[in-house]
Amino acid sequence: MFHANAWGIPYSASMVGASLVLPGPRLDAESVLDLLADEHVTLTAGVPTVWMAMLKAIEAESERWDLSSLNRLLVGGSAVPKSMIEGYQRLGLFIVQGWGMTETSPLASTAILPPELDGAPDEEQFEYRARQGVPAAFVDIRARGDDGELIPWDDDAMGELEVRGPWVAAAYFQGSGAEKFTDDGWFQTGDVVRINRHGCIRITDRTKDLVKSGGEWISSVDMENLLMGHSAVAEAAVIAIPDDQWGERPMAVVVLREGAEATADDLRTHLGTGFAKWQLPERVEFIEEIPRTATGKFKKTALRDQFVKTPV
Repeated sequence: MFHANAWGIPYSASMVGASLVLPGPRLDAESVLDLLADEHVTLTAGVPTVWMAMLKAIEAESERWDLSSLNRLLVGGSAVPKSMIEGYQRLGLFIVQGWGMTETSPLASTAILPPELDGAPDEEQFEYRARQGVPAAFVDIRARGDDGELIPWDDDAMGELEVRGPWVAAAYFQGSGAEKFTDDGWFQTGDVVRINRHGCIRITDRTKDLVKSGGEWISSVDMENLLMGHSAVAEAAVIAIPDDQWGERPMAVVVLREGAEATADDLRTHLGTGFAKWQLPERVEFIEEIPRTATGKFKKTALRDQFVKTPV
């Protein structure tokens, strides 16, 4: 529970009298799946990288675990690939994506399907559920572009998300990090988003992870999600690498599924379905495992240390 008090779940479980199952340090896919099955867990929560590994394990041994008690997976901490939502749906398991930060204590928005999409085609529903959703009651959102002006809610303009609310931090301890809070009381999240006319958020990147190539932004999150939609790709991370001509270029770091094959050109062709030709990464590296942080997210700082100094 060292990270954001386990998303508040220990509190909510106690408040409603629910049993609480904690996995301890063993977060490998098989250990977690054993625990879910043995304890007949009904609701579970975690970051996308953990669920990616679990999906791979279930698909490899579909009869091994009885997950019939499990009806909902709460997933957050980083953007959830649409392909992962689709994969769990095929297994009869339903993902609900949430967004928040330690500073928002931690939940600030959820992508619960609105009633008007109940009868919509699966693809439209998956697209919505891959967003970070609408803000919780009493949480306000807005976003500012590079020019410092508020962006329109047209699902096209991008800007850094700012939030405020009763459980959103108003300051850091002893005034450190004061630059993260605006003069009028909003917290600057560091997440770059688009917002649609209904106030539904779609995170396109972290400000520190955006790739700025030739003065134009390229979303590493969007590129990662499309890569992980390729049938041969288990995991993918995209980082910016310095470029003498364009300032920065995207580089893809990919883990292939066991027994699968794909070349860099195969993956660039796949990315061409969602990105312009000039946005495609010239450099694609294949590795055995993407390093992770203590909370299970991809550790892009380690990838930068590993590859940025390596000549192309």
